[in-house]
This record gives sequence, structure tokens and C-alpha cells, in this order.
Amino acid sequence: MGTHFARRYMPSREQMAGNRYLAPIAPRFLSPELWRFTRRSVPRGVALGLFAAFIVPIGQIFLAAFLALPARANMPLAALVTFVTNPFTFPAWLYVANRVGEFMLGLDRAVGGVGANKLANESLSFAGEFFELAGVTAFGFLILAVVSSSLGYFISKGIWRVMVSRKRAKRLKDMERRLDQRLREK
Repeated sequence: MGTHFARRYMPSREQMAGNRYLAPIAPRFLSPELWRFTRRSVPRGVALGLFAAFIVPIGQIFLAAFLALPARANMPLAALVTFVTNPFTFPAWLYVANRVGEFMLGLDRAVGGVGANKLANESLSFAGEFFELAGVTAFGFLILAVVSSSLGYFISKGIWRVMVSRKRAKRLKDMERRLDQRLREK
């Protein structure tokens, strides 16, 4: 279903080859191996798309496409997966990244109340709190990028195996049915 959606709504290689802005990089960017849905390129594309989605707030599609080139990942899928973080879901991901960063760094437990009281008494407490919050959130996004790309890789690889095994089982069943039908006719 996902590959059907991607093939239906993503621009074709020919359409992108005709784009004048892509002309300088078209030979490498439009290589057929980057546009095939194979058992190796699909998990790579999912992993790179998820990594790019969480590591950079703007320009994720370009980063995913750039990373897909040396990794020989499926470029359309890498670009499509980056939409997991979009303007509608970004506030939720921001909160999740902050919580993950706080949990991983353990700032609340390590600092306790001593560091917070000292920081509150200083005149630059707002700036300090802002940079602390930004650092914790950035670290959370880094953790989300690594973990989600790893999970995405293995989950998409498993889904690919299930899909292939179902197709094979269906083909075998059809072959068996045709063979039984031929034997009955004799």
C-alpha cells in the first residue's frame, strides 16, 4: 500500500529529469538504483528519512536526498518519510524531544535544587534556562533521530519480508491450484 501511494503521487524520474534546477546533479540524482523499491533500498530510505526528519528542523527533504546518494537508498521514500515531522506534528515532537533529553541527561536528578537556586539568583537566569532547555531538546532530537532511524530500518525490513513471503505463498498456492487443475483434466 505504501509503495503504491509513493509510486502514484511522487514525481517520476522523467519529470524530475526535465526540471531545469536539477540539471547539474541530474545524472547522479536520477540514477535508477535510487528509485527502485528493493529489499535493501527501502529500509535504508526509511532510516535516512527518519534520521533527517529529526536531526534538522528545516530542509529535511534535501538532507534525506543528499544522504540517500552514497547510501544507495530509495530516494523518494527517504523524502516521503521526512514528513513525520511537519508543522502540525512539530510541537508534539518538540515536547517529546525535551522529555527524552531530560530523561537521558538526568538533569533534574543531578542538579537537584542547588544549581536551580543559584541560577535563579543570577541576573541572566532567563538566558541560562533558555540555553539549558534548548540543549536538552537538541539532545533529545539527536536521540530520537538515532533511535527512530534504527527502529524504522528494522521495522521496514520486517514488513518487506512479510510482504514478500505473502506474495510467494500466494504464487505457490496459485501454482498448486493450476497443477491440480491440469492433473484433473488428464
